[in-house]
Amino acid sequence: MTISSTSRADYQKFATSHRSDFERWLAELVNIPTVSVDPACAADVRRCAETAHTLLQGVGARTKLIETAGHPMVFARLTDTPGWPTVTVYNHLDVQPADGDDWRTDPFQLTTQGDRYIGRGATDDKGPALTALLGALAAREAGAAINIAFLWELEEEIGSHHFEAAISQHRDQLATDAVVVSDTIWVTRGKPSSPAGLRGMQPFRLTLRTATTDLHSGITGGVVRNPLAELMQVVAACVDAHTGNVLIPGFYDDVEPLSPIEERAFLDSGFSVETFQRDHQVTSLRETRPLEVMRRLWAMPTFEVHGVVGGYTGPGVKAAIPPRAEVKLSCRLVPNMTCGATLSRIQQFIAERFPDVEVHAEPGLDPFRGRTSGPLADAIRAAYRFGFGAEVVFTREGGSIGAVPTMERILDAPVVFLGLSLPEHGYHAPNEFFDWPQAAGGIAAFGHFFESIAHSGLHRPPGTTNGTFLARPPSV
Repeated sequence: MTISSTSRADYQKFATSHRSDFERWLAELVNIPTVSVDPACAADVRRCAETAHTLLQGVGARTKLIETAGHPMVFARLTDTPGWPTVTVYNHLDVQPADGDDWRTDPFQLTTQGDRYIGRGATDDKGPALTALLGALAAREAGAAINIAFLWELEEEIGSHHFEAAISQHRDQLATDAVVVSDTIWVTRGKPSSPAGLRGMQPFRLTLRTATTDLHSGITGGVVRNPLAELMQVVAACVDAHTGNVLIPGFYDDVEPLSPIEERAFLDSGFSVETFQRDHQVTSLRETRPLEVMRRLWAMPTFEVHGVVGGYTGPGVKAAIPPRAEVKLSCRLVPNMTCGATLSRIQQFIAERFPDVEVHAEPGLDPFRGRTSGPLADAIRAAYRFGFGAEVVFTREGGSIGAVPTMERILDAPVVFLGLSLPEHGYHAPNEFFDWPQAAGGIAAFGHFFESIAHSGLHRPPGTTNGTFLARPPSV
């Protein structure tokens, strides 16, 4: 089928006629357990990269596997015509583990129930990746004068540790005028939202050793130090667990307050505290005022405890004092904050008060400030309006995507977001799913986005810096 115009009906027909392709491709990808954090899945991660490589070749793209020091990446160019603007679509194909007993279906066997596609990675991020691909194919059939490339990563869920080195090495091959990312979540169904920023993340561990072996709590208790109890004291000194307020001096110094325009965008986003609690199955919150909840989720840093290691964890109580303990933590960071400055404040605070507690930094991700004006932002607005019949609001994203600031810096190309996932889809949760209405609307939205860029007459001449687009001269 060939699209003869840019009408919504044409894109609907295109989506319907390619639904079977979407479902087949999604099954091929979801059925491969691409758990990037698990060394036992390394062969499966590579197999998924090879499957994606073959899939992209099958639709006529010029494709290559990019090797990294870890898992490979997949890069493809659907078109490459001189003089046309180039947009690269970024997604990731690796997934979180699917452990636990709450899955009602096999997480690595795509299950279709009506319009729902259930399986690990269905919404994060394999379904949106394929939606963007079909949107690109629709734009190509519509004759859009735009070059479209795809960059599919397989290490996003482990912090994209090898991403920067890989794209730096292949920078010339990956050259692009802009990047569009589809790995974000709307506030609620029917109300599109696009991030005007991403929080960064600095993970770290605290460790303390006070002995060489377990000690009898009756023979030694009251005299020997207890590393578990002491690390609990360290954490309590760093953060008020009741309010979530971080107690480290200077921690909030670089945080910018929301502007009145940003506050209004948050309030217009369709966010509901009740829906948030229901979607995330939360029984109580630290805060229930809507604007304050959104501010904490999207525009404020955090200090979170993720795990405690040490001592006896079997049934009953073992009356022993452990020799060593560890706490796993992370801070989410907002624009203007950096991993280095945040970590330095934490290290100094702990060193002054708890000198024998060791702070072990893990690789971090700096925050990202997005854009809400200019031709790319306008194209995002038009895309959501076209695909879903609703106006997008620019909020912020509470999560982190390590590749985003890296792409903008290394490729010198602006990044925008055209996300499709919903809170109820269950990012990182059991019974994760994607749904066809979001895919169908997304195909139209992406197709329109590509056509908008093609029709805008935008390009970036060689040597232009900072991702600045200029109007194409009439003679081009």
